[in-house]
Amino acid sequence: MEVETETMVEKREIINNVMCLLTDPDGTPLGSPMYLPQNAGPQHLNQIVNKLQNNEEKLPYAFYISDEELIAPLETYLQKNKVSVEKALPIVCQPQAIFRIRPVNRCSATISGHAEAVLSVAFSPDGRQLASGSGDTSVRFWDLTTQTPLYTCKGHKNWVLCIAWSLDGKYLVSGSKSGELICWDPQTGKSLGNPLTGHKKWITGIAWEPVHLNSPCRRFVSASKDGDARIWDVSLKKCVMCLSGHTLAITCVKWGGDGVIYTGSQDCTIKVWETTQGKLIRELKGHGHWVNSLALSTEYVLRTGAFDHTGKQYSSPEEMKKVALERYQAMRGNAPERLVSGSDDFTMFLWEPFVNKHPKTRMTGHQQLVNHVYFSPDGLWVASASFDKSVKLWNGTTGKFVAAFRGHVGPVYQISWSADSRLLLSGSRDSTLKVEPWPCLVFQVWDIRTRKLKQDLPGHSDEVFSVDWSPDGEKVASGGKDKVLKLWMG
Repeated sequence: MEVETETMVEKREIINNVMCLLTDPDGTPLGSPMYLPQNAGPQHLNQIVNKLQNNEEKLPYAFYISDEELIAPLETYLQKNKVSVEKALPIVCQPQAIFRIRPVNRCSATISGHAEAVLSVAFSPDGRQLASGSGDTSVRFWDLTTQTPLYTCKGHKNWVLCIAWSLDGKYLVSGSKSGELICWDPQTGKSLGNPLTGHKKWITGIAWEPVHLNSPCRRFVSASKDGDARIWDVSLKKCVMCLSGHTLAITCVKWGGDGVIYTGSQDCTIKVWETTQGKLIRELKGHGHWVNSLALSTEYVLRTGAFDHTGKQYSSPEEMKKVALERYQAMRGNAPERLVSGSDDFTMFLWEPFVNKHPKTRMTGHQQLVNHVYFSPDGLWVASASFDKSVKLWNGTTGKFVAAFRGHVGPVYQISWSADSRLLLSGSRDSTLKVEPWPCLVFQVWDIRTRKLKQDLPGHSDEVFSVDWSPDGEKVASGGKDKVLKLWMG
């Protein structure tokens, strides 16, 4: 009988194993390539990564090979995709949220009160407060415990088009079709001074300075159809800077974690501004038509500041700033902040504005205008909503196309992510529910892991203009042409 030599044993082990290279989301190896048994799955890989990272507490990870999540043993993936094992197989190890939200699946309240369409809804950074703006010229704050109106705020002379919470939750600013802005106290529902005037046309966007850069929050930027963006100080109650340079309307604005402001415009450009003197520092060109939407890879951690799923509150602005900075730095890591733009030219661009003025990737595939783009909270994915009735999913680092969700039969207006980056909510003006005598909006909840529809949420009796998933992941709010605000729960 043939005796198995040591060399033969080594060869047999190599055949039954596969050489893998574990990397972080930026592509940095977590160690040297290693042989892993082909029956190794996510649970085994989790143990290895936690050991390599010297994590005192076991943290959850998801594992991706060529943008496909590994949810079965390596052997299953290799056979399915006919992957060669002659060289090291790169496996991206993505840290996951340590909490898991429950998918929304029912409408818990339909709240009337607004006399005209609800044009904007927004949860506070800690998820404990909710506000809305309407075509009836009012702003409303809502009691999430009783699910009833809390304050009705009058002061605008025209439609309230957009609202934005300060990132410490102390203020809410609203902008109207007349071009004025009003700062409100959420605790009393009263305005803090007279309306802020200066814009000549309606307000198209509002963004606050991140709390890790300035606490307590004082400054915000507004964008307008008049082509200007203005920086305001709520303590001084006046405009402190005017950012002029676009030749057509500004459609969207973001205040980045590095302290710069991004503005997208109908002049097809994105401009980058520093915020000490309001100087233009970079112009991003590439789109062939209007820029409709901007999204930052750090957007979730900027929006929530110092607040996380634990619900912890803070006693001082200094403590809030310190915690917010730690959260921002942990989210960003060593990689630059990324920006995605969506346009009427049917395309998207992925940018690293501090690295290069040219786009990193051109993202094509939509057949009509891209209406909304949004990074997942973990920065791993980009979702895009289009008038071609589809939602598409892209790799947030490379811009590579991952999947298309095609459950809608009407233009998709808005998308919103769950706080754990596992679920994606999309809203569309579908007219396919034949039992209804009018066009209805259908919410659809998509499971990112399986790339399949998880839940249909019909309910509004007319067009929906705004939707927001609370940062704590517990609730979804929506508002639209039917004048009601709906709350959805898990």
